[in-house]
Parts: sequence; structure tokens; C-alpha cells
Amino acid sequence: MPRASGVGSWPGLQITEAVRQVRDLLVVEQGLPYLPELPARGPGADLVGRSAGLLVELPVDLQPSGWRLTDAPGRDVRRARSLLGEDLDALAEAYDGFAGELKVQVAGPWTLAASIFLPRGERAVHDPGAGRDLAASLAEGVRDHLAALARLVPGARWVLQVDEPALPGVLGGVLPTASGLGVLPAIEPDVVRAGLTEVLAAAAERATTVVHCCAPDVPVELLRAAGADAVSIDTSLLDRPGWEELGAVVERGATAWAGIVPTDATAPRPDDLLRPLLGAWESLGLGDDRLDAAVLTPACGLAGATPRQALDLQRAAVAAADLLAERLA
Repeated sequence: MPRASGVGSWPGLQITEAVRQVRDLLVVEQGLPYLPELPARGPGADLVGRSAGLLVELPVDLQPSGWRLTDAPGRDVRRARSLLGEDLDALAEAYDGFAGELKVQVAGPWTLAASIFLPRGERAVHDPGAGRDLAASLAEGVRDHLAALARLVPGARWVLQVDEPALPGVLGGVLPTASGLGVLPAIEPDVVRAGLTEVLAAAAERATTVVHCCAPDVPVELLRAAGADAVSIDTSLLDRPGWEELGAVVERGATAWAGIVPTDATAPRPDDLLRPLLGAWESLGLGDDRLDAAVLTPACGLAGATPRQALDLQRAAVAAADLLAERLA
């Protein structure tokens, strides 16, 4: 049956409260709960910083220009690991005895490569060797992370979300250089797929995988070819070819995570949220059996919302999933 979940980020500073709010919203309603991220806590609590803290034998530190590869871990990456430790403690307490699917999120290898800088100042994505090293290091970090999670909540069936908001920019050759005076060349799709495949294969040992991208021009076919079990996208950004590409990978067995709840306004009624999805599904000629497996989410993370708005938007995804289940029954 359709379920609701979230992308990951959440407003506020108190991880214990955030974990319990997400649990109470999604476990009670038979949704797919997740470990929220609280970037408002500062460096190391953001998506890139958290994931940089998972890297194995590839130290980074934080400079005014952003995260940078270095010879030894800096203070900020140690802080990132400490914050993640607090988050995992809260997760273990809130989900003691839990048996069901539970999601965690990491930045993907190409978003990291686009966001972490080389010692000499350019983005790591500019150096093919650095890109390969980041993918390999992240893959090993993902293995370690999922093994630790399995010990903390042994009854959970893990879902790993790999966030790749920078992926269209990497493929399109539109990322600015460090100076801002030019753009970096595009990375070949085969190279991109290989790096993503390495991380997804490492995760597949202990988890099902979903790749999330809330940017336009999501390369859905590439994500599936890299081994993603599911793709998570902001459906408001899909044009007709985008819907057709999504439909094609769903027909071949991928699960659609549809970001149907806009995060920049008051949550619409469930009927209004479902109408574009149902219309596109019907026009593509896809069967209800594929829609029955869908996961409905906000379009992107909720860190920019107020605490009340975040709860309302997450509840809207739950209400839409409940309504969809009724229509498919």
C-alpha cells in the first residue's frame, strides 16, 4: 500500500524531540519513518558535513570557502561525527524494539565531489582521481554506518537515501569554478554511474536504496542503471518527458518516491496533492500495482520551514498516502 515518508531535513535544534515527532507521525500512520537532520545546529549538521564525517581515510576540514580535503581531520569534521553520534543515540532510544523499515540519509558521491574542495582550491569533481577516491571512501563509510545502525536498532529493515542534488549540474557542466569566473566541464555519464554504483552496491549489503534529487532534469534512467531500488523526485519539476522516464523505470521495477507536497506554501488538501500524480499515471498507462508501492513525501527537506509548518507538511504527505490507499483499495 502507498506510504508516506520525508526527505530528511527538519527545523530546530533538539534531535530527541525531532526524532520522536517523526516517529509519532509516521510509525503510527504506517508510514516510513526516518532519522531527521537538523542543519540549524551549524557546521557538521548539514548534509555535506554529516556525510563528510562518514568518509574513511579521506580527511576533510572546514574553511571559509567550504569543506576541503586535507592531511588530517579538522575540528569541524570531529564535531560532525559527534553530532551524528547524538543523533544515533536518540534514534536507538526512540526505536527500541522497533521492527519495520527505517530510513537514513547521506550525500551522494557526486554531491560531495561538487561540494568538497581540493587543497589547492578547486572542487573535487574537477579531479577524476579525487572523484574516484571520494566514491570509494563514501562506500566504505556507508558500510560502517549501516553496520552500526544494525547494532543500534536490530529489528529495523534499513533504507538508505542517497541525496544527489548536485547531480544534474555535474552532468550538465554548469557548476561554477572556485573563482566563479567559469564553469567546470561536464562529467561523462558512465563515470557518474560508476561512482554512484559503488556507493549503492555497498549499501545494498544491508539496505534498500533510494536516490533523491529535488533539482530539475533528474537523470532517472542513470539512477536506476546505477542500482537504485527507488528514485525520489520533486514531481512538480517533471515535464512530459520526465514523467515518461520515471514511468519507464517504474515499469522495470523501481519504486517511485513522489515529492508531491510543496514546501513553500501551506499544505494543500490531499485531493489537490494527488491530482497531478494520478493524472500523469493515467496518461502513461501505468497500472495501479505500481502506484500501490509509491511513497509520498514533501518535495524536499523541511529545514526551512517553521516547526509547525514542518509538522503540517509531513501530515499532508500522510493524508495523501491514506487517500491514495483508499482509492486503490
